[in-house]
Amino acid sequence: MPSPKKVAWSQLKVGIMAMLALAVLASLIFLLTGADNPFAEKATLYTYLRDSAAMTDGASVRLNGILIGKVKAIELTGDKDVNRTIRMTMQIDRNYLQMIPVDSELGFSAESVLGEKFLNIRRGSEAEAMKDGGVIKARDDRDFLEIVQSAMPLLESVQSILARMDKIVATVEAGKGSIGKLISDDQVYNRVNTLLGNIQEVTADLASGRGTMGKLLQDEALYEDVRKTMARVDAIAAGLEKGEGTAGRLLKDPALYDDVRATTAELRTLMADLNAGKGSAGKFLKDEALHNRLTATLDRVNHTMDRLNAGQGTLGQLLVNPSLYESLTGTSTEMRDFMKDFRANPKKFLTIQLKLF
Repeated sequence: MPSPKKVAWSQLKVGIMAMLALAVLASLIFLLTGADNPFAEKATLYTYLRDSAAMTDGASVRLNGILIGKVKAIELTGDKDVNRTIRMTMQIDRNYLQMIPVDSELGFSAESVLGEKFLNIRRGSEAEAMKDGGVIKARDDRDFLEIVQSAMPLLESVQSILARMDKIVATVEAGKGSIGKLISDDQVYNRVNTLLGNIQEVTADLASGRGTMGKLLQDEALYEDVRKTMARVDAIAAGLEKGEGTAGRLLKDPALYDDVRATTAELRTLMADLNAGKGSAGKFLKDEALHNRLTATLDRVNHTMDRLNAGQGTLGQLLVNPSLYESLTGTSTEMRDFMKDFRANPKKFLTIQLKLF
């Protein structure tokens, strides 16, 4: 059996190791939780607020974002002033007290929209520093719960958009829809690849000067022809601007402009006279009596044409009676024959015979 001395030594070593382990554990807890340094000298500050914004004892107190202490107490004051309804007691490290000017302001802040809230002191610019037991002015900030509530619709919209994007990505990955087919369909890929190959061939032809477009881009003679054509167009435009030629005079000659204006005025006068019923043409357009006479004349002509078509009268029979037509044709034939014989032997018809008894 071991001696009592060795047993005591072993127990002492176990105790020392346990104390070291506890010290290390306490140090880790202090570093991970950001607890106050128990060995630092403390100072107390106060602030009065309208609402505690659901802050709790132990909340962090920061100076421009740097941790300097904790909230030790939150209590109702019973004061009639609504801005002094809540009093918060803060305990901070005394060495930070000289860094807080008397015109500094305190307000609520948070690590994120949904993160843990804390009190943040915004440093002022006065030379005088806060003293132990002093009161820091509080800003009238909105409650962070209201900010979170106002941000909830935005978060819901973002979640909805992300859900739709997930569906779209899943559809594309499954090869559905135009984009999905474009990404996953080998046939579409081959068509696009073929199209790109054709575009490369066309580009190569253009670069080498083949084809109409290639010659247009590469042929110097065609380029010169185009330049000459443009130069002639510029010359024609310059001539028009100078009033040269018929077109130029038409654009620039004031006398021609005056003639056109005078002609236009005469046309207006003529149209006004026609509308007023002046002159023969005006009366023809506006005179009701002349219109009635013309209508009556046309009616009589139509009546005469109807009678002719019906075979009435001499002209009507001449138009529609075939026997009269044949008689006239025969008479015309006999007259032709007679005139032909008369021209051939006029003595036959002009001889006078005298006979005596």
